[in-house]
Amino acid sequence: MMFRLASLLAAMAVVTPAVSRRNEVMVMDGHDVMDDYTSPLPHTYTNEDDLPNAFTWGDVNGVSYLTRSLNQHIPQYCGSCWAHGSVSALADRIKIAKKGQGDEVNLSIQFILNCGADVAGSCHGGYHSGVYQLIKNTGFIPYETCQTYMACSAESTEGFCEHVDTTCSAANICKTCNTFSSRGGECTEIDVFPNATVAEYGVIHNDVHAIKSEIFHRGPVAAVINASPIDDYNGGIFTDKSAGRGPNHIVSIVGWGMDDESGKQYWIIRNSWGQYWGEMGFLKVELGHNILGIESAVAWATVGQFTVSNFPCDEDGKNCGKDVHVYADPSTFMESAVQRRLRGEV
Repeated sequence: MMFRLASLLAAMAVVTPAVSRRNEVMVMDGHDVMDDYTSPLPHTYTNEDDLPNAFTWGDVNGVSYLTRSLNQHIPQYCGSCWAHGSVSALADRIKIAKKGQGDEVNLSIQFILNCGADVAGSCHGGYHSGVYQLIKNTGFIPYETCQTYMACSAESTEGFCEHVDTTCSAANICKTCNTFSSRGGECTEIDVFPNATVAEYGVIHNDVHAIKSEIFHRGPVAAVINASPIDDYNGGIFTDKSAGRGPNHIVSIVGWGMDDESGKQYWIIRNSWGQYWGEMGFLKVELGHNILGIESAVAWATVGQFTVSNFPCDEDGKNCGKDVHVYADPSTFMESAVQRRLRGEV
């Protein structure tokens, strides 16, 4: 008995303390407009019974309209889930507007971290609709080739963050470097660059019909969630109605499904922890019960204009064309989602 007790105490002594989850959900002081839209929302012209039992933008007639999965935690830890969830959903909507054709457009999350501290957030947390207000107020979000993700913001001390400049300067909005500095090279800001805009945005609270309608008609959305119970999620439908709902994380909802055996419907959720987690980076949560708080605050944004071609700059980022952007306005060529799907199209 003494041996067993001693062994137990020894084992307890070397157990690594559990890492507490940081709350990455916070509304910044400058985020003063939660909803900015005048157009009717999809649920106002869509009967709940007309929505399918299952629908996901990850598989529309065998085609995925989702942009690539991401990992917010590399090259070092950054609590930027709020930026990943909202920006990924917006990029998905550009892909939908392009009918899945042409090069995939990925948007610069690092731009949000560099320029959005007052409105959107930082590596210490932020809010999904704050991202959309920032983009609308600024008038653009650059494409990712302008500013790749470093997982750093102004106050971050993780990894190499103390040694990089994350101020909202012109060079930290869009830049390129022409060659090695030992050969006289330099990094130069680019004055004109491909970008996307936000036309309208808003937040849906605790309304499954409205959330489904928004996704079905216009594309993925961003949602707050309590991520503590899903740290070790490894597949299946999460159904624990007693799990905590206090938000500490933000994800994107890309659709919903129905389990053939139980008949339960569930949200199909894309996380930003990499494809090694969950079901290749995705999670299923039973819908209709606000499990994990997933239905409590769901943000959406409609794409305004986005660059489809430009008069190019030189490799060193200089001599850019002046009349540089040819935009595609989704509203000019996107038919009603319902009409297209009735014909079996996207």
